[in-house]
Amino acid sequence: MFIILDIAYLLAIPFLLIYAFFTRLKGHPAREGLVGRLGFGEFLGEHKKRVLLHAVSVGEINAIRNLVHELLNQKYDVVISVTTDTGLARAMDLYSSECVVTRYPIDFSFSVRKFIQRIQPTIVALVELEVWPNFISRCSKENIPVLIINGRLSERSFKRYRFAKIFLKSTFKRLTAIGMQTEKYAYRVRSIGANEVTVQGSMKWDNATRNVSKDDSRKLAEDLGISSNIPLIVMGSSAPEEHDLILNCLPENVQLLCAPRRPEWFDLAAKTFEPCNRRTQKKRVDTRYFLLDTIGELEAAYELADIVIIGRSFAPLHGSDPTSSIALGKPTIIGPNVSDFEEMVRVLVSGGGLVQCTQDELPAIIRELIFDSGKRDQMSRNGIATINKQQGATERYKQLIIKHTTNA
Repeated sequence: MFIILDIAYLLAIPFLLIYAFFTRLKGHPAREGLVGRLGFGEFLGEHKKRVLLHAVSVGEINAIRNLVHELLNQKYDVVISVTTDTGLARAMDLYSSECVVTRYPIDFSFSVRKFIQRIQPTIVALVELEVWPNFISRCSKENIPVLIINGRLSERSFKRYRFAKIFLKSTFKRLTAIGMQTEKYAYRVRSIGANEVTVQGSMKWDNATRNVSKDDSRKLAEDLGISSNIPLIVMGSSAPEEHDLILNCLPENVQLLCAPRRPEWFDLAAKTFEPCNRRTQKKRVDTRYFLLDTIGELEAAYELADIVIIGRSFAPLHGSDPTSSIALGKPTIIGPNVSDFEEMVRVLVSGGGLVQCTQDELPAIIRELIFDSGKRDQMSRNGIATINKQQGATERYKQLIIKHTTNA
């Protein structure tokens, strides 16, 4: 099985190189950390309670914040593996003082074998649904339980998994337990052939708390030159297609702070909002446009906002997590494209804590919220109440890990 998969991966390399070439032409940065992706790195000594948490990128890294602290309190040795460069940087920022943070290996058999030999996990928890056949097979061979936690399977990913069902069915059956966010996601993985599937909820609700330092927010405002006397709209996790949209929707005498989702979009955004003050540049001009071109300060930006607009939801993408701003009591607007967060958005909209609208409706919604403080206050109360009702998944995933560590 390992040999067949390795051959298949080798045959795919030319196509991946072509894809990487074209993404570089579009401005994507070169991928780093090849040595780590081949499985090399620090060898860890044995530990009876070592959990490997694998989180692909920034969203998953943020989702496990409370879980990491809960597991550390239970005397687990926590190792966090990450795929993307931005995810690795965020994980180092959040966890490196208490946990080992490392690259997740490419799914070649030798890379996976080297990785598992040096990490020596007692149990593995894959965040959301990052299932690679060689990795799962190697863990199974070495009797290491593998769990899915905070599982999510979007419609577009489901189509790909279903297409490869004949190849992945045995991989899913090797998983020890699968905890999914919703019944819809649970149904999808069951239909692929997964066993031991339960619905445990989303940890993102638990991370939606007011834990932003007022001092950090004030410093951000001072550094950028944001006025506290003029209304501020923050557009978080935005895509390039949305920058012209928000520029055209912005009322007069209203400030805008834009935080693009990816670093390769920063320069393009700066041109759109020119003249603007960038977080990473010391030079300041008199402007109402501001650009957050850093990673890890989005919540501090949300704390400053009068209104928050969630990016990647007005572009033909898949949405972003709206809970961070809502937990801070900020009236929040999201667009129609939310396939990665459809259940979360449905719950928040039905609870009156989130407004969903189209591009055409956005200007009127912004004006209404800017001038109606009563509606903003009501949205704030509704949003926080809705989030509070949904919390508790982190404890359930912690118990799932404890249960299968004991059984290992």
